[in-house]
Amino acid sequence: MRFLSGHEAHQDLTYGDVFLTPSRSQVASRFDVDLSSTDNTGTTIPLVVANMTAVSGRRMSETVARRGAMAVIPQDIPVEVVTDVISSVKSAHPVIETAITLSPNDPVDTALSLIGKRAHGAALIIDDSGKLLGIVTAADCRGIDRYAQVHSVMSTNPLVLNAADFAGVGAAGVRFDGAGTAGAGADSAHLRAAFNTLHDARVKLAPVVDAEGNAVGIVTRTGLVRSSIYTPALDARGRLRIAAAVGINGDVAGKTEALLAAGVDTLVVDTAHGHQEKMIDALHAVRSVNPTVPVVAGNVVTAAAVADLVEAGADILKVGVGPGAMCTTRMQTGVGRPQFSAVLETAAEARRLGKSVWADGGVRHPRDVALAIAAGASQVMIGSWFAGTHESPGDLHDDGTGRLYKESFGMASARAVAARTAQSEAFDRARKGLYEEGISSSKMYLDPKRPGVEDLIDDITSGVRSSCTYAGARSLEEFHERAVVGVQSAAGYAEGRPLDTSW
Repeated sequence: MRFLSGHEAHQDLTYGDVFLTPSRSQVASRFDVDLSSTDNTGTTIPLVVANMTAVSGRRMSETVARRGAMAVIPQDIPVEVVTDVISSVKSAHPVIETAITLSPNDPVDTALSLIGKRAHGAALIIDDSGKLLGIVTAADCRGIDRYAQVHSVMSTNPLVLNAADFAGVGAAGVRFDGAGTAGAGADSAHLRAAFNTLHDARVKLAPVVDAEGNAVGIVTRTGLVRSSIYTPALDARGRLRIAAAVGINGDVAGKTEALLAAGVDTLVVDTAHGHQEKMIDALHAVRSVNPTVPVVAGNVVTAAAVADLVEAGADILKVGVGPGAMCTTRMQTGVGRPQFSAVLETAAEARRLGKSVWADGGVRHPRDVALAIAAGASQVMIGSWFAGTHESPGDLHDDGTGRLYKESFGMASARAVAARTAQSEAFDRARKGLYEEGISSSKMYLDPKRPGVEDLIDDITSGVRSSCTYAGARSLEEFHERAVVGVQSAAGYAEGRPLDTSW
């Protein structure tokens, strides 16, 4: 990356302070751009779901990995629960979506509370042996007594697809192009055939069953198209990838061993202030277990911190202090750094040492993700932006006007601290509860046009791909090398914002 002539920075910059200029390009299509990361984590798009309790969980992890990203399970979750989540994600199919399942005698109220946790808006009705009995959607439940049983509203003869038709589809090593043809072979044919079956039947989704009629999951028309565009993030055994975080306190080596035994693909050693002795000790503890997976550490914002944590054993540095939507650190302490400059400096030092950085926080639009990668980040962590989606943990709420939202909170908030210290003595919990550096409750509204995390991924990757074509880059590494960045005023940023009404 280089600055446009005469635009060299004399102060630290945020993403809003900068812009990318177009260059002569031979890249004809955004689908000619390879978005795979270069930091050995195995992701095929440069997005990581932040380790926030209100954002990253089982459903989120499975869904984003299917599209090539990776989620980080928070450190506050008990190890046995994390192990169960990893097992669940690892057993998920790279194309067929895991479905919400209900028994025929479950009430409509239960169906409505669970259907909203998946963007496809349906649940499968199964018997005690797992055989498919029917399917129910949110539309089927509208206007129905909430205490009625779902067998009274379910569709008992839905279009059904066979799991055998998806055997090997999306397996490790298979890559798709934008048209879903070149290099896809039989995969493309299966995806196209399944899509056409749903299209001809005029249905948006269909259950998938095995040879015995047991429910396997759901496919949707949109999901099938996405599977022709995205390459899932898969490990060497063809299973979806997932990461997990450990803190810097307690038995760090013991938790690391447990996570590695569970099959985690990336370890994140996480604390708000990463450039401290306890982080270095924690990295030494992690390295004592001899992990063969990438080790991420943070958060940091300076080159000196990168050098120290790399020396202690970090492969990837998590960059960002205070830019997150739920974070009050800068207002509380004055500590932090504008994110674009933080990424630019730390990425340069990491590259000098043969390592990588993740830009953590501060992204509000696809342009911000592109700018972080232009500055040198291998991937971008997203938290609050993904909180308001069907796949994030927590229940959907109605604000009284019909708008749906989910609650989000910062990981240094009083709410998160209370959960993290639940096993401590009451007096110690009370002491720690007096201090917080995060918002404890915030309404994250679902965008009616993009209510699912996959919708947001489509939006983000579309923007990043286009940014690469403007720069004439076919890969993220080439994009970083070719990117030309200028510095703008607040008026310059405002000029680039679209207007939804006339002036």
